[in-house]
Amino acid sequence: MGTRATRVELTDAAQKLVRQLTDQHGPLMFHQSGGCCDGSAPMCYPRGEFRVGAADVLLGHVAGDTPFWMSAKQYAYWQHTHLTVDVTPGRGSGFSLEAPEGLRFLIRSRVLTDEEWQRITAEPPLPTGADSAG
Repeated sequence: MGTRATRVELTDAAQKLVRQLTDQHGPLMFHQSGGCCDGSAPMCYPRGEFRVGAADVLLGHVAGDTPFWMSAKQYAYWQHTHLTVDVTPGRGSGFSLEAPEGLRFLIRSRVLTDEEWQRITAEPPLPTGADSAG
């Protein structure tokens, strides 16, 4: 089938911050839970320092090889959307790596087009934490 449809991407500002954080902390990962702390803001961690659950869904990779995971419950709500990770001044209330920089990641979303949705539904299911080590 070739490459999967893109479900998540970064703005230029978010890519720049991810590069900076990678230089400081090594390989990274994102997880979006929709739960406590900073609500539904994506959290950025050193790769391997956040344990991905078996039901978490791997939406794809951003900034090259940075995995972007989402909790299954959040994915159930957002499966019809394309996500764009952006960055804004301010401190979130979570444990994400960008907080000491005085910045925070946030999600901008849009509903998938009919064509995008048809393509996505024709693809195999997204990998989960049960399938991958993250």
